[in-house]
Amino acid sequence: MSAADASAIFAPGLLDGQVALVTGGGTGLGKAAAHELARCGASVVLAGRRAEVLDAAAAEIGPRASTIVGDVREDASAAALVDAALARHGRLDVLVNNAGGQYFVPAEAIAAKGWQAVFRLNVGGTTRMTELVAERVMRPAGRGTILNVTLSPHHGLAGMTHSSAARAAVEGLTRAWAQRWAADGIAVVALAAGHFETEALDKYPDVVRAGAARTVPLQRLGRPLEHAWLVALLASPLGRAFSGSVVTLDGARDNWFGPWPPPTLADDDGVVPTEARRPAPPSA
Repeated sequence: MSAADASAIFAPGLLDGQVALVTGGGTGLGKAAAHELARCGASVVLAGRRAEVLDAAAAEIGPRASTIVGDVREDASAAALVDAALARHGRLDVLVNNAGGQYFVPAEAIAAKGWQAVFRLNVGGTTRMTELVAERVMRPAGRGTILNVTLSPHHGLAGMTHSSAARAAVEGLTRAWAQRWAADGIAVVALAAGHFETEALDKYPDVVRAGAARTVPLQRLGRPLEHAWLVALLASPLGRAFSGSVVTLDGARDNWFGPWPPPTLADDDGVVPTEARRPAPPSA
């Protein structure tokens, strides 16, 4: 392995011999996660609905990556994804439920059809893949890790209420699944992602994209590689200790809503003032 193919922070061979299935693995955070899992030694199977996108991503990642076309929203197609991964590798150690999506709309304008579409993908697809892999593959093997990508902030997501509700449901399911399969050696963890520098932001209105970084106290968008590092960490043996948890990676956005710093807290130059402290009394 060349230096360019090695992980920047994990030990070589961390995931040697393991197989990971990444849904929605052709773009964005899914592709970044697949890259890092491969750098750590795993064989990665990228799943999605567009063959050309998957093939391009696999070509970037290299020989450890392969692709399967399918739709997690459909029972037969989801089952075929799992069957194909097993036929190819004979095992499946990590499932990254990354496939998801939503559209930007005020809460009062969400039609019933819109709610159903978002829940069918984000909740239905995640549930379908999780139960297929856990029951058919991981329980018989006595081991496995399932990582469910959800959304931050947890106090609501203006313009995407349907997605906030769906991802909250997945986090609740994550806790239940972790308890259900603990004795079977299966770890289930949710990863709540904030705003990241991916092509997904391009589809939102200009004003939303422009203001995204200002809603993050860190004052920048997340980098896909940072999310990928978290995926690899949770896929490692340490990930078992996080089973049932929701791990938030969002530059502290979960703790704040609105521009940072808030206008009422900053001076004319946009600087948050520091309160003068009384000098400490002399020591005795």
